[in-house]
Amino acid sequence: MTCSVVWFKRDLRLHDHAPLVEAATHGPVVCLYVIEPSLWAQPDAARQHFEFILESLRELARALKTLGGRLHVRTGEVPEVLAQLHALAPFERLVSHEETGNAVSFERDKAVARWCRAQGVAWQEFPQFGVVRRLKSRNLWQGHWAAHTHAPQLPCPTPNELQFQPSPWPAQQVPGALDLGLNAFDPPARQRGGRTNGVAVLDDFLNHRVRNYRGGISSPLSAPSACSRLSPYLTFGCVSLREVVQATDAKLLQLKAQSAHASKGLEAFLSRLHWHCHFIQKLESEPELEWRNVHRGYDGLREPDWNAAHFEALQAGRTGWPMVDACVAMLRETGWLNFRMRAMLVSVAAYPLWLHWQPVGQWLARQFLDYEPGIHWSQLQMQSGTTGINTTRVYNPVKQAQDHDPNGVFVRRWCPALRHVPDSWLLEPWRMPESVQAACGVRVSADAPAGAVDAWPLPLVDLESATRAAKDRLHSLRRTPEVRAGKAAIVEKHASRKVQAGRSRTTRQSRQASSAAGAQLSLGFD
Repeated sequence: MTCSVVWFKRDLRLHDHAPLVEAATHGPVVCLYVIEPSLWAQPDAARQHFEFILESLRELARALKTLGGRLHVRTGEVPEVLAQLHALAPFERLVSHEETGNAVSFERDKAVARWCRAQGVAWQEFPQFGVVRRLKSRNLWQGHWAAHTHAPQLPCPTPNELQFQPSPWPAQQVPGALDLGLNAFDPPARQRGGRTNGVAVLDDFLNHRVRNYRGGISSPLSAPSACSRLSPYLTFGCVSLREVVQATDAKLLQLKAQSAHASKGLEAFLSRLHWHCHFIQKLESEPELEWRNVHRGYDGLREPDWNAAHFEALQAGRTGWPMVDACVAMLRETGWLNFRMRAMLVSVAAYPLWLHWQPVGQWLARQFLDYEPGIHWSQLQMQSGTTGINTTRVYNPVKQAQDHDPNGVFVRRWCPALRHVPDSWLLEPWRMPESVQAACGVRVSADAPAGAVDAWPLPLVDLESATRAAKDRLHSLRRTPEVRAGKAAIVEKHASRKVQAGRSRTTRQSRQASSAAGAQLSLGFD
């Protein structure tokens, strides 16, 4: 009897794992994870991602050991690793979850498919999220999402149900981050990997922190505890989307009779779980949006004006805008930032700094522990105004600080140079008179040295005039007939769909939807 290979990717758990359950019904299994040098060489890869995965793999390996099995961790490109395994222990079946990743993982999957066809190996893939491969129309997408998230969860097979193939390989040393060419930096306060941590975060959110979700997720002060903090565990599959949706549904049913505020927070959280898959579906349907504008009419809008000095200052947290630089500092320490502050960073990069979204996106991908390509690249383009169908979203960093950090607690925590600046000058320190600067021990100047605790840089540009000029350039292009003509096809391919009485829209409703595309692609979902 030949074995089945269960290929773990971004699904580092045993619970609700369809490939493992399927493989167990066909005889012995080999559980495999491959560390792929080509993936870790990409500009969106970071050491924090690798360390989180290693932490998750260690727990996965321990869980398999309790079942009498072993997790084989190999280093190499997947077709070559599969070929080595096939030569040692021929197998007829490869099972895995689908993955909507970056361009390299997409090409990798195509190479694996070619290898399987050449070797006569059947490769069966299962949906990981509510994302539909080869989706022909968005009209039925919501039904697919609901069917996936409300299907019964699959328990881990028991030792009596799971038979392991004797190990064909000797143990192989796992490479370190530096061996893979990754930067040595790992955010010291980032979340740690593994299913146990993921389940604990889910339990803590639903039973304790959910009451602060509504109204607490916008401010970087309250968001670290008000947000669910499940994103990295969903990204790397330590928990399944299905179990999170169903646990949230169950808690919502319980809370509706107890707390209207908390139940509305959970409804908003469920909407964001829907949002999570809605955006990943965009990348699944159009992989090119990782590297080219959704609307090709915006090609060349920012590219010729690239300003390396502005980008370097943004990365270093030296833009001169306290809320921006505080967010960059928090990211470096924790690997996490709430959604509104992420949107503000992209907005500042795209408008007053006039930076093209792709290099900015690659940098932020490395900063975000929970980097999910489908959400990430869709949001980068939407916030940068290159989808061609969304309302222009421009976040003023001074106003965001006034709204979400009015007493300067967040700014003072992450920007030590500003800790003694009076409230009246804190959010716009460049306006401080020299006498006030001297009194609070900080000098605001264009040549403020990096890391100085007694100096603060001037803003890179005048915020108001640079933002106005950027919006004028974008809107001028948007009004051209060529750009206006390209909107309909994008709406048809990517816009969300309302569903009424269980039926998809009529043709007339679809036309009305096209005219309101900006609203459909906002954070308000069905």
